[in-house]
Amino acid sequence: MEPLFIVVLAVVALIGMALGAVVYKQVAAKRVGDAEALASRIVDEARKEARAQKKEILLQGQDDLYNQKRELESEFKEREREVKMRERKLEELSSRLEEKMEKATAREHELLTAEKDLARKERQLSETETFLQTRIEEEEQRLAHIAGLTADEAKEQLFAEIEAKTRHEAARMIRQIEMEAHETGDRKAKEILCSVIQRYAGDYVNEQTVTAVTLPSEDMKGRIIGREGRNIRALEAATGVDLIIDDTPETVVLSAYSPLRRQVAKMALERLIQDGRIHPARIEDIVQKCEQELDVHVREIGEQATFDAGVHGIHPELIRLLGQLRYRTSFTQNVLQHSLEVSALCGMMAAELGMDVKKAKRAGLLHDIGKAVDHEVEGPHALIGADLAKKYNETQEIIHAIAAHHEDQRPSTALAVLVQAADSISGARPGARKELLENYVKRLEDLEGIATSFEGVSKAYAIQAGREIRVMVNSDIVDDDATYLLCKEIAEKIEKNLTYPGQIRVTVIRERRAVGLAK
Repeated sequence: MEPLFIVVLAVVALIGMALGAVVYKQVAAKRVGDAEALASRIVDEARKEARAQKKEILLQGQDDLYNQKRELESEFKEREREVKMRERKLEELSSRLEEKMEKATAREHELLTAEKDLARKERQLSETETFLQTRIEEEEQRLAHIAGLTADEAKEQLFAEIEAKTRHEAARMIRQIEMEAHETGDRKAKEILCSVIQRYAGDYVNEQTVTAVTLPSEDMKGRIIGREGRNIRALEAATGVDLIIDDTPETVVLSAYSPLRRQVAKMALERLIQDGRIHPARIEDIVQKCEQELDVHVREIGEQATFDAGVHGIHPELIRLLGQLRYRTSFTQNVLQHSLEVSALCGMMAAELGMDVKKAKRAGLLHDIGKAVDHEVEGPHALIGADLAKKYNETQEIIHAIAAHHEDQRPSTALAVLVQAADSISGARPGARKELLENYVKRLEDLEGIATSFEGVSKAYAIQAGREIRVMVNSDIVDDDATYLLCKEIAEKIEKNLTYPGQIRVTVIRERRAVGLAK
């Protein structure tokens, strides 16, 4: 029994070992499977995390690129704004140069006229000198024979006596004649001018070179600019106007020196905002329609101006040019309003003087018609306007009044002088015009320089905004009669050498002081 038991135990042990080996293999296989599954899951998670990190890196790179693009766009817009500012400055310099060219042309006309007068006076002077030389030789011989003087001594004595006597008598005679003329002429002229100025009271508004357009919301600025700025570029190219979009809330500023272009741009922008469809093709279509409507509106403005002035029978093309003057300024004064003022003033003064009122109003209304095209045609606007009036069959008297209202031609009719006076009243009244500071200071310096250029003048002061010049003279060099002559010479030189609105009063002051000491 005992061996059998041992055998059984051995068999059981072998069976147990075999079962243990099988169980161990199964457990080991399960552990390997679990390890492989875990490893596969770890790899999948690592891949997902890698893809997430890759996507995050790509998004970060896109954000960086977008930020860099936005910074570059901001820098580009800033540079573009600087370029536009420089262009505006260049346009201002160009307008100033054009004004100087106009003044230089007017000065050239004045010099040519002065040369002709000088040549005529030289001929007269030569004839007078020949006659006087003959008389002087006769007087020299007679005086030398009577007084026993030499010819040179008699000549010196005679010239001294004639010069002293003639100078004082001429000064007294001129003073007396001009005082009598001034007592009547100045009084009558002042009565007419005061009456006319009191009867006419027109409004005035200083025109600017920018126009503001109100937006319904701040988001509209982005739509006006468009993708990559294509809308704003299309609008600026179609209208010729600079659009300034800054931090001003719900406002776009239109900048241009041409009021016509600004008006077209304003009309187009308002319609685009109202319509809501803003893209380059739509912009060009709207701008074209606005230009056509503005042309019709300009004609209506011209017709209304002729109706307000009471002037009829004007050529349709001149009426259109009159309407364009509504969008033209001179020293910030609206030219159409100025023309209507001049027309009214001319009519009132013509009525006071017993002249043709209708003709005076017509000349006053058309006197600045050349300013409608002076940016397209070279030359002074007065002569350009005269050519236009001649082209459209205005009378010779009207043409001459237009050409002579700025002394480009010498006025030879009462109507031309009337237009000159009305133009000066309208342009010189307080607030009507605004002069550039540089031109104003230059005019004051030139005014004082002209006064101090005469012999015997010690000091000169321009006062009352350049409307009066006070001249102090040396009493030892200039006597009372010479003071009056000096005043006339200074006034004549100012008229020849300076261009100014209205008139300038010249006051010459001579003073003698005696100083003593009581001890």
